Amino acid sequence: MRVLSCLTDDHHFGLVALAAFICLVGSWITSGLLRRVRDERGVSLASWLFLGALAGGATIWCTHFVAMIAYRPGVDIAYEPLLTGVSLAIAIVGVGLALGGATICGRFAPALGGAVFGLAVAAMHFVGMAAMAVEGVVHWSYAYVAASLIGSVVFGAAAFQLSACEQDRFARMKGAAAMVLGIVCLHFTAMAAMTIIPFAAADGVLTGEDAQHVLALGVAGVGLLVLGAGAASHVLDRQAHALHRERQQYLIDSSVDGMAIERDGAIIAANEVLATLLGVEREVLMGASLEQWVEDAHRLADGAVAQTVLRSDVGDVAIELSARRDQTTGGRTMIYAVRDLRDRMAQERRIAHLARNDSLTGLPNRASFLERLTRLKKTAAEGENLALFALDLDRFKEVNDLYGHAVGDRLLCTIAERMRAALQEGEFIARQGGDEFLALASVSNRDEALAVAERLREAVIETVTIEHADLSCGASIGVSLWPEDAQDVSTLINNADLAMYRAKASLTQDVCFYEADMDQAVRARRRVTQALREALEREQFELHYQVQASVETGRATGYEVLLRWKNDEGRYTSPADFIPVAEETGLILPIGEWVLRQACRQAAAWAEPHRIAVNLSPVQLSHVDLPRLVHQILMETGLSPSRLELEITETAMITDMERTTHVLRQLKALGVTIAMDDFGTGYSSLSTLKAFPFDKIKLDRSFMLELDGAAPQSRAIIRAVLTIGESLAIPVLAEGVETAEQLAFLRAQGCNEVQGYLLGRPQPEADALSQGAAMIPAVPMQSAPMPAAREAA
Repeated sequence: MRVLSCLTDDHHFGLVALAAFICLVGSWITSGLLRRVRDERGVSLASWLFLGALAGGATIWCTHFVAMIAYRPGVDIAYEPLLTGVSLAIAIVGVGLALGGATICGRFAPALGGAVFGLAVAAMHFVGMAAMAVEGVVHWSYAYVAASLIGSVVFGAAAFQLSACEQDRFARMKGAAAMVLGIVCLHFTAMAAMTIIPFAAADGVLTGEDAQHVLALGVAGVGLLVLGAGAASHVLDRQAHALHRERQQYLIDSSVDGMAIERDGAIIAANEVLATLLGVEREVLMGASLEQWVEDAHRLADGAVAQTVLRSDVGDVAIELSARRDQTTGGRTMIYAVRDLRDRMAQERRIAHLARNDSLTGLPNRASFLERLTRLKKTAAEGENLALFALDLDRFKEVNDLYGHAVGDRLLCTIAERMRAALQEGEFIARQGGDEFLALASVSNRDEALAVAERLREAVIETVTIEHADLSCGASIGVSLWPEDAQDVSTLINNADLAMYRAKASLTQDVCFYEADMDQAVRARRRVTQALREALEREQFELHYQVQASVETGRATGYEVLLRWKNDEGRYTSPADFIPVAEETGLILPIGEWVLRQACRQAAAWAEPHRIAVNLSPVQLSHVDLPRLVHQILMETGLSPSRLELEITETAMITDMERTTHVLRQLKALGVTIAMDDFGTGYSSLSTLKAFPFDKIKLDRSFMLELDGAAPQSRAIIRAVLTIGESLAIPVLAEGVETAEQLAFLRAQGCNEVQGYLLGRPQPEADALSQGAAMIPAVPMQSAPMPAAREAA
């Protein structure tokens, strides 16, 4: 009641209304600036804070002093200029601090800033009242003062919290109303707390009408400041909105996705990508709603992403729609991104297809085959058999080597298509990789499985014409049956592979069924392989040496290095049993390196500079690093290159003549000598001699064995080889010399060197060197063969 009495009895209602209007306008401006301040960051934040502090502080000050002009206490009122100015400064600084506090991140940061605003209103009011001088004594009611402070803080906090609510479209209006209530509550409740007891006039202050005029001028000036701040904020706000719209348009135009911006449910901006996606002009989109083309678009929450369908003029399009609310417009604006999923879905389908199918032939791949096999095993009827076929193309490598991989790929595709066409209902074929395929069929017996295999083989062997060349491949097919041959998938496939390898090695069979003894052979080979690995790690290998001697002088000229393997039981394993396994598994590479390094190291320590001959496997010869390895070993061991002789077979040369010749030339450039081993047993001996200048020819031991049988063919071949060697200036060494008669024949025919049991068996290093120190046995004259002319007669 006292507050109402203060308002009705002591104030001029026109001025009170003016104060209320100023408060309302200023609060509206301040509330809007508060929302702008919370949205800005960086340099622009300081500008908006300054305008907000100026507008809010001036609003508080003007409201207070307009109301004070209307105040009629019954005595003359005087105002001290300094404190009056200080009160304005307090209002501006206080509002600035309040706005700054409201920008801090946190749920209740606006309320905290509003509380500071309320305190600023109170501080300005009481400093302003302190500037008032009256001819009397001022008495304060502390209860009303406390009530005014509480009301100011509470309404200030509420005003800021309401203004900051971005989801409420009426937030600015509510915030301004609460701000007005806070200012009014503070002023009139605080005025009700004051009672003036008349006294004498004060000195040094403005009194009476002069004070009123000066105060009116001050209020008018500050009011203009409020209007100026409001106008400036309006201009800045329009510029900011224009810049924001330009930035939005630039961003959506530069996006690869379709973009649309809606305000209050109507599109205000869209890019060309969306228009193209919808099949309309961009102008058609303006003012329309996105829900015309995308159902339930408006139900999408802020930040949500959903896959839906866009109904365009060119048909339905699968899209991914995402929505984002623009908080700078009070939540009235939604930004939609429309992503065309057709390319991505097509890519996903392609990836899924590639994951299950071969990229070259289009046939299912191994993963699809395993899925199909597993499924058929589970659904197979009682008594039903599954036949698994492992198919490998024969002579396909020759096509690649002769015509190139492009032609080979086309041949594979054609064969794959023919095999697919040869399948009957329920049958399945997949490409395992390279030129290997897997097929599957339900059969009742082996005859039906054989019929399926023959159908597939016929599809493979049919001639294919590519680039005017008639090409054909053979097919080796292995068959295993479930459940007869295996119970699990991996074993069934492995058994079919074993049968296929048997067919590939056979000269008469193209189709082989799995048999149990195949497993035994494989297991034995695996045991040898594992034992070889362990022997290499434990250094269970030994080197034996067999002497080579000059036929003319009888002295040792060198030693052939032979590998021996002593097992854990102390018995030697025949090289014929483990060398083929080592070559097939690739273990021949580390084993051959060990042999070469160990032989060079031992020979480098010999007192006599004898030559050592080391055999090279075709696998070693095909390795690209062989010349580098030989050079490295020679450098490590210190052995002279001229003392190292590398022996290769004709078979190793013929496999890849051009490449092998290149490697041999690199080895010879190191100073190493190259010998052809087992000469006379290969396919093209003379052409091999022509391809590369060998340093020695080693005549195969098989010719020596036939000499004792008085075979004229063997004698003729030996003479021919020796004649070729003499003509090409290539020394010839005869292997397998076991009798004095064989030695006498070779001496009579002009052979250069010999090697065999007659000179000595392969022995460990020390024994072989001792044996080599002696001359080869003398040949009795009566044992010498007749001259060639007499023998021919």
